[in-house]
Amino acid sequence: MLQHSDGVRIGYKQHDPSCLVVTVLCLPSVILLILIGYVLSSFDNRHHNVTRRYDYCVLGAGPAGLQMGYFLSKARRNYVILERNSGPGSFFNKYPRHRKLISINKIYTGRGNREFNLRHDWNSLLSDKPDLLFKRVSDEFYPPADAFPQYLSLFVRELGLRVQYGVDVGRIRAVQSATGRHYILTDQHASDYTCSVLLVATGLWVPHTVDFVGADLVEGYESISTNPQDYKDQAVLILGKGNSAFETAQSILGRASRVHMLSSSPVRLAWQTHYVGDLRAVNNELIDTYQLKSLDGLAEARLEKIVIAQQKEEGERRLYMHNRNSFDATQEELPGHHIDNFPMRKPYDRVIRCLGFRFNFSIFDSSACPPNSENAKGRLPALTPWYEGKNTPGLFVLGTASHSRDYRSSAGGFVHGFRYTARAVHRLLEHRYHRNPWPSTQLLTTQLQSWILKRVDEASGPYQMFEVLGDVILLRGSHCEYLEEFPLQALPQLSSLSGHEVSMHGLIVVVMQYGKKKIDYLGRSRAETEWTNAWKSNFLHPVLYYYKTLPSVEEMKLRPNGWPLPRPQAIHHIVEDFLTEWDAPISHIQPLRRFLEHCLQTDLRAFYAESCFRSSLTHRTPPLFCQQGYLKQQGIPRNSQLRQRVHDAGLTHTKQDVGTSDADSTFPNYLVPAGASMSSGLKLDL
Repeated sequence: MLQHSDGVRIGYKQHDPSCLVVTVLCLPSVILLILIGYVLSSFDNRHHNVTRRYDYCVLGAGPAGLQMGYFLSKARRNYVILERNSGPGSFFNKYPRHRKLISINKIYTGRGNREFNLRHDWNSLLSDKPDLLFKRVSDEFYPPADAFPQYLSLFVRELGLRVQYGVDVGRIRAVQSATGRHYILTDQHASDYTCSVLLVATGLWVPHTVDFVGADLVEGYESISTNPQDYKDQAVLILGKGNSAFETAQSILGRASRVHMLSSSPVRLAWQTHYVGDLRAVNNELIDTYQLKSLDGLAEARLEKIVIAQQKEEGERRLYMHNRNSFDATQEELPGHHIDNFPMRKPYDRVIRCLGFRFNFSIFDSSACPPNSENAKGRLPALTPWYEGKNTPGLFVLGTASHSRDYRSSAGGFVHGFRYTARAVHRLLEHRYHRNPWPSTQLLTTQLQSWILKRVDEASGPYQMFEVLGDVILLRGSHCEYLEEFPLQALPQLSSLSGHEVSMHGLIVVVMQYGKKKIDYLGRSRAETEWTNAWKSNFLHPVLYYYKTLPSVEEMKLRPNGWPLPRPQAIHHIVEDFLTEWDAPISHIQPLRRFLEHCLQTDLRAFYAESCFRSSLTHRTPPLFCQQGYLKQQGIPRNSQLRQRVHDAGLTHTKQDVGTSDADSTFPNYLVPAGASMSSGLKLDL
């Protein structure tokens, strides 16, 4: 054996010269192969250790990450979406375990208005393509879970979003430099991705667990069998009473001998709480079998205080459950110790944990990790009202993980809610980093009422994110600026977040909200129909808040319990409507106009040219409608044909109808029952 100077060993047989010749002749090839391997290895190392730089890093290619990707792509920003799996929406490849979504896919609404239809489409993402909707992959009211990754793949493909798959980020850290703070994401290959803004859209996928004695004997929702036959004639105890727990119970009702459900709180029904995360009717069949006494049941106990013990009976494992609050027994003593009518005194064949999921904090080091939220049992990150991590500037949380901002109060943890909060975050980013103010619509004050009615009748953002996103109207005297879907809790920071200033005329905030009174939601008196009692409305309805100045941070903290905003100078409820169409002249439009006139201190009625002419001769300051229309030669002339159409429609009246001789003939009959009169109640300069 010889040692080559380059470390290549050449072997040969001592008594076979031909072998030596062949081996020597092969030496250049061996060296060449070694050099090629070295070059490829060096290239591979450079490939895996390279640092990629972006302005925006979106972590996760679920619905929230792709929604933000769309907005960044449309604005032509330097961004990347990083996804650890091989395709978008990988969560839905496994969950829900029994493969049926409970998000509404209402295709037929009887309306062609795309914005209105999004109120009843809980799965589609926002884009400028009118046909890029979830109904392209499923027409079922409760779609199969497999349809969602299909839709997200379609979304990525048709919009050309920049998604990198197979990038499993295991560490995130923040670094402060001379150019500012930025975030470094390190993947499984030790490659780094550096960005100025980090948008975390990883969702919730880490199973939430509770530590109690015998927790190791419990099966998890994430790993249980979904074959009902595996539960044949078995007694099953399910820990939890959310949708995943009831979904599991419902799938085995026809096979299990009995199904009991246990949690620390009673069942909360979504149709009672108006919170879509509570138990949905599509999953609640076990409530029937419980209340109709068919062996199944619900019970309450603190899960941290229970004990699960196993004992072999006739060669089979049986599980016993005990509540340590009622009797102090060890795990070994448990099967023989309980009060004689303890509801769960009989053994179970299986105990299943269905307690939901929590945010994955483990990938953040101390420099980049947002704190745990005070609500949701600390399962979510704590965020500012504009979805930036507390103590982590430049790190924003999107999607289900951002639900701490409206936990158990609105739809921010679900696609039909966070598609709008993602848009709100993007608008904030555009102002903070690119000096583009929050989009607004410039309106004449005389157009304001019509615009408000248009928004409350069709806008999907405030409708889905009720009491969280609202429209802000900045009053400027004869005109105003209309900002859509601003985060209400960030109202004190409106100027710095949006780039719009509040003038001396004040502002109006339009919010959709439910009543706060607990009622029987199926009882006879469940709805309010009288417009004079609009403030008693129980179901979703528009509420307008008028402020002379922006509320302060302190005022926001001290707002009344259950209110989305502090007490205003004036407030107006538009009475709830069975059809959610606030267009009734007496019940909706007339009271709204009176409220706006009070806030603006001006007459907002519309007038014919003749009325404007008369008002101009008799008033020093004619109504605003006349100032902005007739006096600028933009009024609507009244002619005989128009007069005849008004008469044929029954909108004119006689003097006897009104009882005054000086009534304007443009004042219609149907407003008299509403308490309306020709005078707006305002003092005009004479």
